[in-house]
Order: sequence, then structure tokens, then C-alpha cells
Amino acid sequence: MEKIKKIIEASIEVKRKITEDKKLLQAIKDCALVMVKAFENGNKVLFCGNGGSASDAQHLAAELTGRFYTDRDALPAEALHCNSSYITAVANDYSYDVIYSRLVKGIGNKGDILIGLSTSGNSKNICNAFKTAHEKEMITIGFTGATGGQLKALSDYLINIPSADTPRIQEAHITIGHIICELVEEIYFAETGD
Repeated sequence: MEKIKKIIEASIEVKRKITEDKKLLQAIKDCALVMVKAFENGNKVLFCGNGGSASDAQHLAAELTGRFYTDRDALPAEALHCNSSYITAVANDYSYDVIYSRLVKGIGNKGDILIGLSTSGNSKNICNAFKTAHEKEMITIGFTGATGGQLKALSDYLINIPSADTPRIQEAHITIGHIICELVEEIYFAETGD
């Protein structure tokens, strides 16, 4: 029982640190606002991640295309790893390092947003995707751990969780992702009247 309590307390402590970090709270708000603006301009949001972060990417894309709290129109969002034929072909024929950058090059447009989830901030395939996104004049949002890793320099907006513990970082990523989805839904649909 003590072990379970300690794990839960560690998760709570990370979230407490987030609530005390004004810069991080502002970044969360800024991400929601830039996403609303992208949707208003007819752009889309793309997500990418590896492993558990891929699952979180898919989860957050579904919150936008499906619904969060309200019945409303779908928002254009997609997790880039969901086409297993594409992923396995490109990883086999080229390299796993380019699975996301090739897709961003193919479907990304100026003004679209690319959100990359990487607890270390050093996932090569996500860093490569962010570089391609910048070439296409897309907006990049990095979800990372405390240091930001290599994604720090590649992110227009950075959500760097104050932790080096992968499970605690991922728990905070989904919490913040939910907050952003809630804010986007509330602001966008209040403005459009849908």
C-alpha cells in the first residue's frame, strides 16, 4: 500500500509544480489559443509520438475530432502513426527516423500545427518532423520532460513537464492535453456559435 501511495503522491507533486510555474501555465494557454486560431484559419493539427506517447497523441487527436465535453462539429486533427502500412513501409524502405517527417512533408501545410510528444525531447523521428514542419511554415508544439531535450530549440511552444520520470511526464502530458482540448473546444465553439 505504501508503494502505491508514493507513486500517486509523486504524480500529484509533478502536477503541483505545474500549477506553480507561471511560464508553463502561460504556455498551456498560448497553445490553446494558437490551436483555435489555426482551426479558424482552416488549418489542422497533427500529432506524433512513440510508444505510450503515440497512444497519447492518438487520444488527443480523438478528443478534437470526436468531442470533449460538448456535441459539436469535428475539428481537423490526426495522429500520424495510425497508418500501419505507411509506418512499416517507410521504416523498412528508408528509416524509422523519417516516418513522421515524410508524412509532414506530404500532408502538412503552412499554418498547420504539429504537436510532438517525447518525454526525453530527443526522439529523432519527432525532431526530424519538427524540422520539416518549420520548412513548411507550420507551428510546432513540443510536449517534453523538464529539459526539453533537442525539441526545446525546435518548438515554437514548449510544454516541458518539471520531471525526469517518464511515467509521471506522460501522466502530466495527458492532463495538459485534456486541458488544451477543453479550452480549444470552449473558445472555438463559443466564437463560431456552433
